[in-house]
Amino acid sequence: MLSKLKQAWKIKAVRKKVMYTLMMIVIFRIGTTIPVPGIDTSIIQKMVGGNSLLSLYNMFTGGAFSNFSLFALGISPYITASIIIQLLTVGFESLAELQKSGEEGKKKINKYTKYTALALAVVQALGITLGIVRSALISNSVFFITTVVITLVSASMLVMWIGDKITEKGIGNGSSVIIFAGIISRIPTDVIKISQQVKSGQVAPWVIVILAVVILLTVTGVTFIQEATRKIPVQYAKRVVGRKMYGGQSSHIPMKVNQSGVMPIIFASSLLAFPQTIAMFMGPNAQAFVQKYLSMATEQGFWTYRSIEILLIIFFSYFYTTVSFNTEDISKNMKNNGGFIPGIRPGEPTMDYLNRILTRLTLAGATFLAIIAMVPALTTHYMKVNMSLAGTSLLIVVGVALELKRQLESNLVMRSYQGFLK
Repeated sequence: MLSKLKQAWKIKAVRKKVMYTLMMIVIFRIGTTIPVPGIDTSIIQKMVGGNSLLSLYNMFTGGAFSNFSLFALGISPYITASIIIQLLTVGFESLAELQKSGEEGKKKINKYTKYTALALAVVQALGITLGIVRSALISNSVFFITTVVITLVSASMLVMWIGDKITEKGIGNGSSVIIFAGIISRIPTDVIKISQQVKSGQVAPWVIVILAVVILLTVTGVTFIQEATRKIPVQYAKRVVGRKMYGGQSSHIPMKVNQSGVMPIIFASSLLAFPQTIAMFMGPNAQAFVQKYLSMATEQGFWTYRSIEILLIIFFSYFYTTVSFNTEDISKNMKNNGGFIPGIRPGEPTMDYLNRILTRLTLAGATFLAIIAMVPALTTHYMKVNMSLAGTSLLIVVGVALELKRQLESNLVMRSYQGFLK
């Protein structure tokens, strides 16, 4: 990764993208340190410390929630909105057609996603202000609560804009990079906290050794599953056009074991954090239910949460793969260009064959991803060590880092070709 950054730094266009991404991350981090006025943050920090769901949410916001800063909502409204819109494209033919209608259709889908994100941000801001942090407010007046809600919603839209700009002008997917930056920012706090626990005798040194080994194995496993690819051979038939002969060469279709990357993990974590907000509108019974069955502080809550998380990871792996890898389009393009898979007839048989391979690969990738997510989570849970970089957060960090590396490489290759052509 460092060698790629050094190479990127030598190319002006790529250097600009890297600098732009870093600048946007700095703006995001500044926003996480500016507190919303009129809030007693010490009360919120105690809540976060005693509630595993809030602790997880705080991790994704990079500590912005515990400080109740401007960016306390983070990017979660936009991610949840993306999930809703993508699910609707499967159920509604008009949205599905819109998604397939090129760049203009994608712009409209993106606009609908942003409107949905705005509505969700309002709901989430109201839920947090009227429910979770109400005891930390200096005033319960309608004016003050309205001001806090407007501040949170406006700041959330700014985070969404930052994510869009990173995707458009920077390196990587903006939403993933923001979550990545938030998780990474919690590492120094974790290191200080764990070192203090070791010094005080709360945590034995051998526990840290086991954690380090588990993290190393997890990073290795994620790297393997992210990079693993099955190459489907493709042969192109020879054809004569005028006096020239075309085709006859062979190629391959790269099918990744984990086609969807880290998006299933991000989607699953975002959905699991949302019930806490909804429960705020439904009274103490709903809050107690969420705390009992989704709080990782209790044994029952831990296993319920992790079981749902595994199911969601597997579901979104299949869903996201279906959206991002269209076997019908691939088989049509192959047929139109005289391509075929050896032993498989062009057209529908090719599509069926690709679907079978994709289903098996996705099952293997999703299962492996779910197992990797569980191992660090089980280790930290049963060894009573509280740290941000475990389970899903570790998967996200490694997955996004690999994706950034891949994008840097593709940018470097593209610039090299441009330089050669000049």
